[in-house]
Amino acid sequence: MSAFPRVDDPARPLRVVQVGAGSMGLAWMRTLTASDDVELVGVADLDVDRAEAAVRAVGADAKVDVSLGGLLTATEPDAVVNVTVPAAHSEVNIEALFAGVPVLCEKPAAPTLAEAVIQVAAAEAAGRLLMISQSRRYYAALAEYRRRVAELGTPGLLTTGFFRGPRFGGFRDEMEQPLLVDMAIHAFDAARYLLGAEPVSVSCETWNPVWSWYRGDAAATATFLFDDGTRYVYTGAWCADGLETSWNGEWRATGSGGTATWDGEGRVTSSVSGAADVPPGGNEQIAGALEEFVAALRTGAEPSGAIARNVRSLAMVEAAVRSAESGTRVQIDALLEQAYHEALSLPVREEIRSRLESWTPRGTDSPG
Repeated sequence: MSAFPRVDDPARPLRVVQVGAGSMGLAWMRTLTASDDVELVGVADLDVDRAEAAVRAVGADAKVDVSLGGLLTATEPDAVVNVTVPAAHSEVNIEALFAGVPVLCEKPAAPTLAEAVIQVAAAEAAGRLLMISQSRRYYAALAEYRRRVAELGTPGLLTTGFFRGPRFGGFRDEMEQPLLVDMAIHAFDAARYLLGAEPVSVSCETWNPVWSWYRGDAAATATFLFDDGTRYVYTGAWCADGLETSWNGEWRATGSGGTATWDGEGRVTSSVSGAADVPPGGNEQIAGALEEFVAALRTGAEPSGAIARNVRSLAMVEAAVRSAESGTRVQIDALLEQAYHEALSLPVREEIRSRLESWTPRGTDSPG
Protein backbone atom coordinates (compact mmCIF):
# COMPACT_ATOMS: atom_id res chain seq x y z
CA MET A 1 0.00 0.00 0.00
CA SER A 2 1.27 3.47 -0.87
CA ALA A 3 2.14 5.84 1.96
CA PHE A 4 0.42 8.65 0.02
CA PRO A 5 -1.41 9.10 -3.30
CA ARG A 6 0.59 8.41 -6.43
CA VAL A 7 0.62 10.47 -9.61
CA ASP A 8 -0.85 7.77 -11.82
CA ASP A 9 -0.01 8.95 -15.35
CA PRO A 10 3.67 8.15 -16.01
CA ALA A 11 3.34 9.30 -19.62
CA ARG A 12 3.27 12.98 -18.71
CA PRO A 13 5.73 15.15 -16.75
CA LEU A 14 4.75 16.28 -13.27
CA ARG A 15 3.47 19.85 -13.23
CA VAL A 16 5.57 21.76 -10.69
CA VAL A 17 5.24 25.16 -9.04
CA GLN A 18 8.38 26.58 -7.43
CA VAL A 19 8.29 29.02 -4.53
CA GLY A 20 11.36 31.24 -4.25
CA ALA A 21 13.38 32.73 -7.10
CA GLY A 22 16.63 33.84 -5.44
CA SER A 23 20.06 32.44 -6.31
CA MET A 24 19.27 28.93 -5.10
CA GLY A 25 15.84 29.26 -6.67
CA LEU A 26 17.45 29.94 -10.05
CA ALA A 27 19.58 26.79 -9.65
CA TRP A 28 16.44 24.79 -8.95
CA MET A 29 14.64 26.30 -11.92
CA ARG A 30 17.48 25.26 -14.21
CA THR A 31 17.30 21.74 -12.78
CA LEU A 32 13.54 21.57 -13.22
CA THR A 33 13.59 22.85 -16.80
CA ALA A 34 16.40 20.41 -17.70
CA SER A 35 14.41 17.42 -16.48
CA ASP A 36 12.11 15.40 -18.74
CA ASP A 37 10.21 14.23 -15.65
CA VAL A 38 8.75 17.60 -14.68
CA GLU A 39 7.29 20.75 -16.22
CA LEU A 40 7.76 24.09 -14.47
CA VAL A 41 4.33 25.72 -14.67
CA GLY A 42 4.59 28.44 -12.05
CA VAL A 43 6.99 30.48 -9.91
CA ALA A 44 5.97 32.39 -6.79
CA ASP A 45 8.13 35.05 -5.18
CA LEU A 46 7.50 38.19 -3.15
CA ASP A 47 9.68 39.96 -5.73
CA VAL A 48 7.65 39.39 -8.90
CA ASP A 49 10.19 41.19 -11.09
CA ARG A 50 12.93 38.85 -9.89
CA ALA A 51 10.72 35.83 -10.53
CA GLU A 52 9.88 37.00 -14.04
CA ALA A 53 13.56 37.60 -14.80
CA ALA A 54 14.42 34.10 -13.54
CA VAL A 55 11.70 32.53 -15.69
CA ARG A 56 13.09 34.34 -18.74
CA ALA A 57 16.63 33.27 -17.86
CA VAL A 58 15.74 29.58 -17.93
CA GLY A 59 13.45 29.87 -20.95
CA ALA A 60 10.41 28.52 -19.14
CA ASP A 61 6.75 29.08 -19.99
CA ALA A 62 5.62 29.52 -16.39
CA LYS A 63 3.11 31.75 -14.67
CA VAL A 64 4.45 34.15 -12.05
CA ASP A 65 2.64 35.29 -8.91
CA VAL A 66 3.42 36.90 -5.60
CA SER A 67 1.72 34.03 -3.73
CA LEU A 68 1.62 30.26 -3.86
CA GLY A 69 -2.14 30.25 -3.37
CA GLY A 70 -2.80 32.02 -6.64
CA LEU A 71 -0.62 29.59 -8.57
CA LEU A 72 -2.20 26.53 -6.97
CA THR A 73 -5.53 27.66 -8.40
CA ALA A 74 -4.21 28.83 -11.76
CA THR A 75 -1.93 25.87 -12.59
CA GLU A 76 -3.27 22.88 -10.60
CA PRO A 77 0.23 21.48 -10.06
CA ASP A 78 1.21 17.94 -9.12
CA ALA A 79 3.94 19.17 -6.79
CA VAL A 80 5.57 22.20 -5.18
CA VAL A 81 9.29 22.85 -4.84
CA ASN A 82 10.00 25.15 -1.89
CA VAL A 83 13.19 27.21 -2.21
CA THR A 84 12.28 30.01 0.18
CA VAL A 85 14.42 31.09 3.14
CA PRO A 86 14.24 28.61 6.06
CA ALA A 87 11.96 30.85 8.13
CA ALA A 88 9.29 30.58 5.41
CA HIS A 89 9.50 26.82 4.90
CA SER A 90 6.77 25.82 7.34
CA GLU A 91 4.17 28.27 6.06
CA VAL A 92 4.71 27.35 2.41
CA ASN A 93 4.88 23.61 3.05
CA ILE A 94 1.74 23.52 5.15
CA GLU A 95 -0.22 25.62 2.66
CA ALA A 96 0.70 23.26 -0.17
CA LEU A 97 0.12 20.06 1.80
CA PHE A 98 -3.38 21.06 2.87
CA ALA A 99 -4.15 22.04 -0.71
CA GLY A 100 -3.44 18.40 -1.51
CA VAL A 101 -0.06 19.02 -3.17
CA PRO A 102 3.16 17.16 -2.21
CA VAL A 103 6.28 19.22 -1.55
CA LEU A 104 10.01 18.95 -2.14
CA CYS A 105 11.61 21.46 0.23
CA GLU A 106 15.15 22.79 0.46
CA LYS A 107 16.96 21.98 3.69
CA PRO A 108 16.71 22.71 6.54
CA ALA A 109 13.06 21.80 7.04
CA ALA A 110 12.67 24.67 9.50
CA PRO A 111 14.73 26.98 11.71
CA THR A 112 13.69 24.99 14.82
CA LEU A 113 13.11 21.34 15.58
CA ALA A 114 9.63 22.10 16.94
CA GLU A 115 8.60 23.60 13.59
CA ALA A 116 9.95 20.52 11.82
CA VAL A 117 7.91 18.27 14.11
CA ILE A 118 4.82 20.32 13.21
CA GLN A 119 5.56 19.69 9.55
CA VAL A 120 5.79 15.93 10.20
CA ALA A 121 2.33 16.11 11.70
CA ALA A 122 1.08 18.28 8.84
CA ALA A 123 2.27 15.79 6.21
CA GLU A 124 0.61 12.94 8.10
CA ALA A 125 -2.63 14.86 8.59
CA ALA A 126 -2.77 15.97 4.95
CA GLY A 127 -1.77 12.55 3.65
CA ARG A 128 0.77 14.07 1.27
CA LEU A 129 4.52 13.68 0.86
CA LEU A 130 6.83 16.30 2.30
CA MET A 131 10.43 15.52 1.30
CA ILE A 132 13.47 17.51 2.39
CA SER A 133 16.20 17.88 -0.21
CA GLN A 134 19.40 16.73 1.49
CA SER A 135 21.08 17.21 -1.84
CA ARG A 136 24.56 16.11 -0.77
CA ARG A 137 23.35 12.54 -0.22
CA TYR A 138 23.17 12.20 -3.98
CA TYR A 139 26.75 11.47 -4.99
CA ALA A 140 27.96 8.26 -6.59
CA ALA A 141 31.21 8.66 -4.64
CA LEU A 142 29.32 8.87 -1.33
CA ALA A 143 27.45 5.66 -2.13
CA GLU A 144 30.77 3.98 -2.94
CA TYR A 145 32.29 5.33 0.27
CA ARG A 146 29.40 3.84 2.22
CA ARG A 147 30.27 0.44 0.75
CA ARG A 148 33.92 0.92 1.73
CA VAL A 149 32.98 1.94 5.28
CA ALA A 150 30.84 -1.19 5.62
CA GLU A 151 33.94 -3.30 4.87
CA LEU A 152 35.54 -2.07 8.08
CA GLY A 153 32.97 -3.51 10.45
CA THR A 154 31.38 -1.07 12.88
CA PRO A 155 33.62 2.02 12.76
CA GLY A 156 34.92 3.25 16.07
CA LEU A 157 35.46 6.71 14.65
CA LEU A 158 34.11 8.70 11.70
CA THR A 159 35.39 12.22 11.08
CA THR A 160 34.63 15.14 8.77
CA GLY A 161 36.87 18.14 8.19
CA PHE A 162 35.12 21.03 6.44
CA PHE A 163 36.97 24.25 5.64
CA ARG A 164 35.61 26.83 3.19
CA GLY A 165 35.54 30.62 2.91
CA PRO A 166 32.38 31.55 0.98
CA ARG A 167 31.17 35.14 0.98
CA PHE A 168 27.45 34.85 0.49
CA GLY A 169 26.12 38.10 1.89
CA GLY A 170 22.47 38.14 2.85
CA PHE A 171 20.81 36.17 5.64
CA ARG A 172 23.71 33.76 6.27
CA ASP A 173 25.99 36.61 7.33
CA GLU A 174 23.52 37.53 10.06
CA MET A 175 22.75 34.06 11.44
CA GLU A 176 23.83 33.23 14.99
CA GLN A 177 25.19 29.83 13.92
CA PRO A 178 25.72 30.00 10.15
CA LEU A 179 27.98 26.96 9.86
CA LEU A 180 25.93 24.61 12.02
CA VAL A 181 22.48 25.70 10.94
CA ASP A 182 22.99 26.27 7.23
CA MET A 183 25.78 23.88 6.22
CA ALA A 184 26.68 21.24 8.81
CA ILE A 185 23.36 19.46 8.37
CA HIS A 186 24.71 18.06 5.08
CA ALA A 187 27.59 16.33 6.87
CA PHE A 188 25.41 15.27 9.81
CA ASP A 189 22.87 13.73 7.45
CA ALA A 190 25.64 11.99 5.49
CA ALA A 191 27.01 10.53 8.73
CA ARG A 192 23.61 8.92 9.41
CA TYR A 193 23.59 7.57 5.86
CA LEU A 194 27.15 6.21 6.06
CA LEU A 195 26.76 4.55 9.44
CA GLY A 196 23.20 3.28 9.09
CA ALA A 197 22.88 4.30 12.73
CA GLU A 198 21.27 7.10 14.73
CA PRO A 199 22.78 9.83 16.92
CA VAL A 200 22.36 9.56 20.69
CA SER A 201 24.11 12.66 22.06
CA VAL A 202 26.54 15.45 21.21
CA SER A 203 29.09 17.75 22.79
CA CYS A 204 29.84 20.85 20.71
CA GLU A 205 31.89 24.04 20.89
CA THR A 206 31.49 26.94 18.45
CA TRP A 207 33.32 30.22 18.07
CA ASN A 208 33.86 33.05 15.61
CA PRO A 209 37.47 33.70 14.54
CA VAL A 210 38.51 37.32 14.78
CA TRP A 211 38.83 37.65 11.00
CA SER A 212 35.38 36.20 10.30
CA TRP A 213 32.93 38.22 8.19
CA TYR A 214 29.96 36.48 9.81
CA ARG A 215 28.09 37.95 12.76
CA GLY A 216 27.58 34.54 14.37
CA ASP A 217 29.91 31.62 15.06
CA ALA A 218 31.51 30.39 11.84
CA ALA A 219 33.65 27.60 13.35
CA ALA A 220 32.69 24.47 15.30
CA THR A 221 33.79 21.11 16.62
CA ALA A 222 31.08 18.59 17.50
CA THR A 223 31.46 15.03 18.81
CA PHE A 224 28.41 12.78 18.42
CA LEU A 225 27.82 9.39 19.99
CA PHE A 226 25.82 7.05 17.70
CA ASP A 227 23.72 4.13 18.87
CA ASP A 228 26.19 1.62 17.37
CA GLY A 229 28.95 3.05 19.59
CA THR A 230 30.64 5.07 16.83
CA ARG A 231 31.94 8.53 17.64
CA TYR A 232 31.41 10.98 14.81
CA VAL A 233 33.55 14.13 14.98
CA TYR A 234 32.79 17.15 12.81
CA THR A 235 35.30 20.01 12.68
CA GLY A 236 34.73 22.95 10.36
CA ALA A 237 35.04 26.62 9.60
CA TRP A 238 33.14 28.75 7.12
CA CYS A 239 35.69 31.55 7.11
CA ALA A 240 38.68 29.42 6.09
CA ASP A 241 40.39 30.94 3.04
CA GLY A 242 43.06 28.91 1.31
CA LEU A 243 43.51 25.16 0.82
CA GLU A 244 39.77 24.67 0.99
CA THR A 245 38.19 21.25 1.30
CA SER A 246 35.45 19.99 -0.97
CA TRP A 247 31.96 21.31 -0.22
CA ASN A 248 31.37 17.78 1.08
CA GLY A 249 34.35 17.98 3.42
CA GLU A 250 37.07 15.38 3.87
CA TRP A 251 36.08 12.08 5.54
CA ARG A 252 37.88 9.29 7.43
CA ALA A 253 36.41 6.16 9.00
CA THR A 254 38.40 3.77 11.18
CA GLY A 255 37.24 0.34 12.34
CA SER A 256 38.58 -3.06 13.35
CA GLY A 257 39.05 -3.94 9.68
CA GLY A 258 41.03 -0.87 8.66
CA THR A 259 40.47 2.69 7.43
CA ALA A 260 38.57 4.31 4.57
CA THR A 261 38.75 7.92 3.37
CA TRP A 262 36.80 10.10 0.95
CA ASP A 263 38.09 13.41 -0.35
CA GLY A 264 34.54 14.74 -0.79
CA GLU A 265 34.86 14.59 -4.57
CA GLY A 266 35.51 11.43 -6.58
CA ARG A 267 38.41 9.78 -4.73
CA VAL A 268 37.57 6.94 -2.33
CA THR A 269 40.39 5.02 -0.63
CA SER A 270 40.29 1.97 1.62
CA SER A 271 43.04 -0.01 3.33
CA VAL A 272 40.88 -3.09 2.64
CA SER A 273 40.06 -2.71 -1.06
CA GLY A 274 42.31 0.03 -2.41
CA ALA A 275 41.56 3.34 -4.12
CA ALA A 276 39.01 4.28 -6.76
CA ASP A 277 38.11 7.39 -8.71
CA VAL A 278 34.33 7.30 -8.90
CA PRO A 279 32.75 9.05 -11.90
CA PRO A 280 29.70 11.24 -11.27
CA GLY A 281 26.32 9.56 -11.36
CA GLY A 282 23.57 10.46 -13.79
CA ASN A 283 21.79 12.78 -11.35
CA GLU A 284 23.64 14.24 -8.39
CA GLN A 285 22.94 16.97 -5.82
CA ILE A 286 19.55 18.66 -6.32
CA ALA A 287 18.96 16.71 -9.54
CA GLY A 288 19.31 13.54 -7.48
CA ALA A 289 16.84 14.82 -4.91
CA LEU A 290 14.39 15.67 -7.68
CA GLU A 291 14.80 12.21 -9.21
CA GLU A 292 14.00 10.51 -5.90
CA PHE A 293 11.04 12.83 -5.30
CA VAL A 294 9.55 12.08 -8.71
CA ALA A 295 10.07 8.35 -8.21
CA ALA A 296 8.31 8.54 -4.85
CA LEU A 297 5.33 10.33 -6.38
CA ARG A 298 5.16 7.78 -9.20
CA THR A 299 5.36 4.73 -6.90
CA GLY A 300 4.06 5.91 -3.53
CA ALA A 301 7.26 4.61 -1.87
CA GLU A 302 8.70 6.67 0.97
CA PRO A 303 11.90 8.48 -0.07
CA SER A 304 14.98 8.71 2.14
CA GLY A 305 14.34 12.45 2.58
CA ALA A 306 10.75 12.15 3.82
CA ILE A 307 10.27 14.69 6.62
CA ALA A 308 9.78 12.05 9.32
CA ARG A 309 13.10 10.45 8.36
CA ASN A 310 14.90 13.80 8.09
CA VAL A 311 14.01 15.05 11.56
CA ARG A 312 16.98 13.41 13.25
CA SER A 313 19.41 15.17 10.91
CA LEU A 314 17.89 18.48 11.96
CA ALA A 315 17.92 17.29 15.58
CA MET A 316 21.68 16.83 15.29
CA VAL A 317 21.98 20.49 14.29
CA GLU A 318 19.80 21.79 17.10
CA ALA A 319 21.48 19.53 19.65
CA ALA A 320 24.90 20.82 18.58
CA VAL A 321 23.70 24.42 18.90
CA ARG A 322 22.20 23.73 22.34
CA SER A 323 25.41 22.06 23.48
CA ALA A 324 27.51 25.00 22.29
CA GLU A 325 25.22 27.42 24.12
CA SER A 326 25.10 25.45 27.37
CA GLY A 327 28.55 23.91 27.48
CA THR A 328 26.98 20.51 28.22
CA ARG A 329 26.38 17.25 26.35
CA VAL A 330 22.89 17.16 24.87
CA GLN A 331 20.78 14.00 24.52
CA ILE A 332 19.02 13.73 21.13
CA ASP A 333 15.91 11.87 22.37
CA ALA A 334 15.40 14.37 25.18
CA LEU A 335 15.66 17.19 22.66
CA LEU A 336 13.09 15.52 20.39
CA GLU A 337 10.73 15.11 23.31
CA GLN A 338 11.14 18.76 24.22
CA ALA A 339 10.52 19.75 20.59
CA TYR A 340 7.32 17.70 20.60
CA HIS A 341 6.00 19.55 23.66
CA GLU A 342 7.05 22.89 22.15
CA ALA A 343 5.15 21.96 18.99
CA LEU A 344 2.03 21.30 21.05
CA SER A 345 2.31 24.76 22.60
CA LEU A 346 2.43 26.57 19.25
CA PRO A 347 -0.63 27.79 17.33
CA VAL A 348 -1.34 25.27 14.56
CA ARG A 349 -4.25 24.05 12.46
CA GLU A 350 -6.64 21.76 14.32
CA GLU A 351 -5.79 18.86 11.98
CA ILE A 352 -2.11 19.22 12.90
CA ARG A 353 -2.84 19.44 16.61
CA SER A 354 -4.97 16.31 16.46
CA ARG A 355 -2.16 14.44 14.75
CA LEU A 356 0.39 15.62 17.30
CA GLU A 357 -1.86 14.56 20.17
CA SER A 358 -2.32 11.12 18.62
CA TRP A 359 1.38 10.31 18.89
CA THR A 360 2.89 8.37 21.78
CA PRO A 361 3.57 10.24 25.04
CA ARG A 362 7.26 10.58 24.16
CA GLY A 363 6.12 12.31 21.02
CA THR A 364 9.04 11.27 18.84
CA ASP A 365 8.21 7.75 17.71
CA SER A 366 6.41 9.16 14.68
CA PRO A 367 8.86 11.82 13.47
CA GLY A 368 12.11 10.37 14.73
